This record gives sequence, C-alpha cells and structure tokens, in this order.
Amino acid sequence: MNHLSLPLAGKRALVTGAARGIGAAIALKLAEDGADVAITYEKSAEKAETLAAEIRDLGRNAVAIRADAASPEASIAAVERTAADLGGLDILVNNAGVLIAGSFPDQSLEEMDLQLNVNVRGVFVTTQAALKHIPNGGRIVTIGSNAGLAVPFAGIAVYAATKSAMESFTRGLARELGPRAITVNLVRPGPIDTDMNPADGPLASSILPSLSIARYGKTREVAEAVAFLAGPGAAYVTGSGILVDGGISA
Repeated sequence: MNHLSLPLAGKRALVTGAARGIGAAIALKLAEDGADVAITYEKSAEKAETLAAEIRDLGRNAVAIRADAASPEASIAAVERTAADLGGLDILVNNAGVLIAGSFPDQSLEEMDLQLNVNVRGVFVTTQAALKHIPNGGRIVTIGSNAGLAVPFAGIAVYAATKSAMESFTRGLARELGPRAITVNLVRPGPIDTDMNPADGPLASSILPSLSIARYGKTREVAEAVAFLAGPGAAYVTGSGILVDGGISA
C-alpha cells in the first residue's frame, strides 16, 4: 500500500505502557496505519526495543521511552521527548494501567495509591502535557474498562473506580476540546488475554460464563478500535466509547 494512502500517514502518536499486551498491539496497529510512534515502558526494556524495531521495519519512526506512569515528572518528560523526537504529537493513547485484585478491606494504602496514581493521575498529567503539542483535529484515546460502567465480579472495586473516573474525564474533556476539533474517547476492553488477566488465569473460570462470545479477547481486537478512533473516519465521534468486551456488559 502506498504510504500516502494510509489513514494515519504523517501522524505522530504516543502510546503509554506499550512494551507488551494491549499497548504493544495498539502501537503496532497505529504504525501499520502510517503513524510514527513513541511508546513508554517501565521495566520491559527489551520488549520495548523489540517493538520499536518492528515499527521501524514498517518504515516508521519509533522511540521507546522509559517512564514510570505513576511519576508526574516522568510522564511529562516522556511527552516532551516524544514531541522532540517525532517532530510533534497528533495522537495520544493513554494505555498505561495497573490492576491489583483483592478484597477491598484487605487492600493496602500503597496498592490503592498505585492504582490511582497510574490509572487516574497519570492520565491527567500525560494528557495535560500532550495538549501543549496536539494540534487542532488531534486525537486522545484512553483505555478504560468495561468495569468502568458495571462491575461484573468482586475483588476489583478500586480498579473499577479508577476506570469509572475515565468516563467522566473523557466526557468533560471532549466538551472543552470540541472547539479545537480534538476528539476525546474511550476504548473499554473486557477480558483480554494479557499478562494482567491471562485466558488461562485464576479469574477465567468465573469470567467465561458471563461472556456472550465465549472466549477472551485478543489484544489486536482492542487495537482495531483504537485505530478507528484515532483515524479520519472518527472525526465526529467524541465524548464516547467503544466496548470491546465479548458481550460481558450486554
């Protein structure tokens, strides 16, 4: 396919928490659609560099940036480096997230803080920094969760609360950025086969009976939804969200 015919040709994207899993699939899909891509990672340096090499093999620019999503300073620095290395920023995908499952009375303050700092404050800080660079007509996509709408099982109360916060944040920011034609949307994955929640993991037996499509989702299926919202066909979609959850929320 001619590079100029790709839907994201000439665009610059940042995907946070993208060394593996859903984030890696998103970064690769955006690159396949023509975007230059920066990714952040915290610990998986080798996987991040391997992914960056894959993106470069597609003929795109790529940069892997070590950044702890719980650190405001690191998040801001990652945005600034993205804009410097890629020559700008058009698309932000807030993917970095953490889930600590367990009984709420037993969760420590440190566990609660980590989920709040990564899943909520990290999105706020990164988005605010990115908006200094994103031009009119840009895209912001946040990875939420089906649990942000309804909590299908016990043990994820704090995580669900952080993802619920993204629902209001998305709608509020969409109102603010509408005059600039910057769209702000969510993708809400359900059970996706990742290291965080593997298809053969301890939660699977309780999750599978609740699905309409009786399998875990694939990371690529989430990436396809993100790519649509990041692309030109979604210019009139904002303050909204797409469920990619196999019907668990039906």
